[in-house]
Formats: sequence, C-alpha cells, structure tokens
Amino acid sequence: MRVRRPAVAGLFYEASKDRLLRQLDEAFAKGPGEKPQAASYTGRALGIVAPHAGYMYSGYVAAYGYAELARSGAPEVVVLLGPNHHGIGMPVAMSEADAWETPLGAVEVDKDLARRLVEWSEVIAFDETAHRYEHSLEVQIPFLQCVFGQEFKIVPISMYLQNLEVSRKIGRAIARAVTELGVKAYVVASSDFTHYEEARVAAEKDRAAIDAILRLDDRGFYDVVVEKDVTACGIGAIMALIAAARQLAPCSARLLRYANSGDVTGDYSSVVGYASILFERVGA
Repeated sequence: MRVRRPAVAGLFYEASKDRLLRQLDEAFAKGPGEKPQAASYTGRALGIVAPHAGYMYSGYVAAYGYAELARSGAPEVVVLLGPNHHGIGMPVAMSEADAWETPLGAVEVDKDLARRLVEWSEVIAFDETAHRYEHSLEVQIPFLQCVFGQEFKIVPISMYLQNLEVSRKIGRAIARAVTELGVKAYVVASSDFTHYEEARVAAEKDRAAIDAILRLDDRGFYDVVVEKDVTACGIGAIMALIAAARQLAPCSARLLRYANSGDVTGDYSSVVGYASILFERVGA
C-alpha cells in the first residue's frame, strides 16, 4: 500500500495526535465558536474555499468552512484541489497514493473516482512527485478528520497550471463523476489570497476577487486576479470549484470569514489574506 506521509506536520500544524487535536479545537473555538457534530449527509453544501497557511495564522478562518461542512453532513469523498507551490511534477497532478497519512491517521484515496477524473478531464495526470512536499492539500485533511473521523475518502489534485480553461475542465469532470457515480461529495479549494501587501490594500484587492467568487463568475474572478494583481495562490482550485458547483446544482456562495495574518501577528504592514467561503445548493 502506497501511503503519502506528512510533509509539513510539525511545521504548519502540530505533529502529535494529542497536540493536533487541541490545536484544532482551539481553531474552532476562536473561529465559529464550536465544532459541530457531523450530521447525516444532507447535500446542502457543495464545497468550500479554505486557507492553507499554518494553523496559528489561518486555522480559525478555515474552521468556519469545516463547521458548515459538518452541519451539511458526513460525505463519502472529498475532492481536494490546491496549488503546487514548488513547481515540480506534472502541471495538474492526481495523487498516486492509496492513502494519505496525518497524525490523526490515514485517509484512503478514492481510486475509482480519481481514475474517472483523470480520464474525463483530459488535463489531469497521475503523478506523486507534485504532492511530495506540497502543503496546500495536506493541511486540509486534519480538519476533515476532526469533523468526520476516518469514514471518508479523498481525491487529491495539485495544480501548477491554473488557467481558466484547465480549471473549467477539472470542475466539469468533477461534476460529471460525482453525478454519474452517485457519491456524496464535497470539493475543497485550498487557497490563500493576497500575499505580502499592506492590510488595507490586500483587503481591497481580495474584496474584488471575493465578490466575483460570490457571483459564481469564474471568468470575472480570473480577470480581477490579473487586472488587480491579486496574488492569490489557488486561483485554479477556486475556478474549478465554481465550475463544479454550477454544474452540480443551482447554487450560491457565501463569505463566512475574511481575515489576514496581521490579525494574529499585529503587523499589518505586510499581510496574507485568508477567506472561508461556502458553496451551497439554493433552497436545500
């Protein structure tokens, strides 16, 4: 069995099970105020945008999204989309591992769904190299384990190539696979927003980008990112989530929390922006 071992345990989050569980409890306490018990799957939520910085900086922002997923109910599978910060491996890479391990245990990869996405997207390739050192997907898994235990699978996709066309192909393939296989699924798009700008400037840029996301306007979001030089790192993941959600159901997007690293460090001269955004079915 091929297991992807943690690359950033002890760096982005605590490396021991007990300390990690305490860290996650603290994130929920500081963020939404509580960690909800996972309900039976309702299908209300389609996915979230979640940050991927160290838990001390953005964990409480991420907790808002995971609290909403818990309230929507336990899924069978979570498709994880995130940027490739290291630029190694295939441009769009599906993990070849059978499971991903964190200090909370191992989570199985849904190999059947993964194969469908590689085939139907025409842009994803199996490649473990892209995942070897990458943190953007890894840091999401302990949150999922915290609210859903071990009774779910994941499909990890790393994106170095993040243009609109590729992102739409991935999103449409996800929607097709989820629908045809009939699985209870969420999509998590892992992204931080503006990097290393003064807090006021970062907030203005990020607000424009987030407004386009809330309109479910993937092209508008891409245009804002280019025109305003928004240094969000997971734009492809976000656009793929928009494309998948729009195809899966009539839906809306809701900003749960926006913050920046200065809210933790006290230094607002050069911050990173974080947002938690929920995608949900209309009328569900």
